[in-house]
Amino acid sequence: MHHKSYRLYLRIFKHYLVFILLCFSTAQALATEIKQVSTKHQDQEYILSTEIDYHLTDKAKEALDNGVPLFWNLRIKIKQQRDLFWDKTILNTAINYRLQYHALLNMYRVVIVHPDSMKGITYNFSTLSAALDLMADLRNFPIQVKSTIKTEEDYYIKIKADFDRDALPLPLQPTSYINPQWYLSSDWTVWPLKK
Repeated sequence: MHHKSYRLYLRIFKHYLVFILLCFSTAQALATEIKQVSTKHQDQEYILSTEIDYHLTDKAKEALDNGVPLFWNLRIKIKQQRDLFWDKTILNTAINYRLQYHALLNMYRVVIVHPDSMKGITYNFSTLSAALDLMADLRNFPIQVKSTIKTEEDYYIKIKADFDRDALPLPLQPTSYINPQWYLSSDWTVWPLKK
């Protein structure tokens, strides 16, 4: 009797483990990806450019088509490498993106809020792909950290496109944490900072 129940529990555990692994692999396949990061210094600041692939799942597109806005925070960190201590954070900032579809106007709207401004810049597009293209291409974003960068030290930049599930309407929030269709963030990407 105990042997049968043990085998049943083992079988359930195996199915559960396969389900979790499938969810994880699906989430990884659907995640947004940072494709390219480049920096150059100009006057007293660094200029950052990135190329990002935003992958919207069927569930995210359905919500968008029903008027639900989707939010991402493009998180940017610059860190100084240290041997004996934790790496020191020189910069920790974010650019906020809101993507929304307006059915009455039949257009997609992207609002970008930069960290040095409380007001967002609004762009309108007739297609979703054009809206995502704008979000994907960050060019010449100024980072004022040059005065704190020491030539003898090593630095790197970390970037993540972080999908904000907490900004979804309340009924969608619980499922967004367990449904892989809502795993729309990228991993952290690390690139050396050229001095």
